[in-house]
Amino acid sequence: MNILILHPNFPGQFRHVAAHLAKTGHDVLGVGAKHSPGLPGVRLIRYEIRNPPKAAHRYLGTVTNAAVRGEAVGKLLLELKKQGWTPDAVLAHPGWGEALYVKDVFPDARLVSLFEFYYHAQGADVGFEPGPDGKPAQPADFDLAARLTSRNMLHLMNLERCDAAVSPTHWQKSLHPAAYLDKILVAHEGVDTDLLTPDAQTRLKLSTGLELAPGDPVVSFVARNLEPYRGFHVFMRALPEIQRRNPQAIAVIAGGDGVSYGAKPRDAKNWREKLLAEVGPRLDLSRVVFTGRIPYAAYRALLRVSAAHVYLTYPFVLSWSMLEAMSCGCLVAASATPPVLEMLEHEKNGLTFNFFDTDALAARVTDALTRPGDYAALRAAARKTVVDGYGVARGVTAYAALLNASPSVEAESRHAASAPQADMPQA
Repeated sequence: MNILILHPNFPGQFRHVAAHLAKTGHDVLGVGAKHSPGLPGVRLIRYEIRNPPKAAHRYLGTVTNAAVRGEAVGKLLLELKKQGWTPDAVLAHPGWGEALYVKDVFPDARLVSLFEFYYHAQGADVGFEPGPDGKPAQPADFDLAARLTSRNMLHLMNLERCDAAVSPTHWQKSLHPAAYLDKILVAHEGVDTDLLTPDAQTRLKLSTGLELAPGDPVVSFVARNLEPYRGFHVFMRALPEIQRRNPQAIAVIAGGDGVSYGAKPRDAKNWREKLLAEVGPRLDLSRVVFTGRIPYAAYRALLRVSAAHVYLTYPFVLSWSMLEAMSCGCLVAASATPPVLEMLEHEKNGLTFNFFDTDALAARVTDALTRPGDYAALRAAARKTVVDGYGVARGVTAYAALLNASPSVEAESRHAASAPQADMPQA
């Protein structure tokens, strides 16, 4: 089969399925923006956006940018068509607009699109964080609600135009309009459980010169960027109490100073500096290491030496890092927010706590550091959860079935990938 894969940061979430399809004899072609890293063994065509137009209205920025990207990719596909290359199936992350006009160029190609999130003015990420006074957040005002509604225009068009849709978790699927739920398969892309394993021989040498090993009192926190959507502020506010209860603990915090979601702080350069200004005087900073963004090998080593891995998220897209930590056999202490609770059950394969309860977070970490032997079974169960339900093979199988599915094959794959999975409470 000829298979076209669209992602602005190709391969993005599709690296495993793209590699699998190429290795199994399919002609796979990737299309991504100019900064796309690419994937060995897969052809890649990059596109570039020059002088994008300004949106006609402030609510239409997402739609305008999507149309620009969709046009650029559409014209690229027209050129491919002229050269005689036609895809049998297209796999797309449509969130930036690249897939908008695929069907106008290749109407007979099967289009499978990944849907990670559908915006809501209440009940998900917006309004989750209390106000500065600790009281519940005020409902989204008209302007914010209208902007979110306008962003969803893109998602609705993509839902309408694709032949099949995929969401990584049941909760993420549930955010989408009821009219399209039957179209959406739940299938996680999968994490590499063969690469991400426990390893008692691992050593992690920090820039401070300190070398860490499994069994050391390491508290790990990882996010692409250190920001509230991933609970960085909650972790930092819990850290003084974690240190008070655990004088030998070493906190290793990996992540950048940018913003992936939400906004920058108004009164500081970034969230790291803001939180250090707030809680730094109560911390022993000699036992806190900010690594910035680190190479994947160092990230894996950090997970392997971790005695307690802390993961928090708003009700939002689930990070790969939580599943990768579980695959490495980490004892994960995580916020009791969807979609975390779809994978993690308190005292079964991890520990959970209320997102905003810093005392509970400190207690969970203290339990992990002071009673490591009591949690060996939870670590093993965490890895089993990922191996059984979220490994690469399972994700690749579900995606491959959708891309070349006859109705009977699609129904079979939908049943297999959406069925309740071992050790995974359903949202």
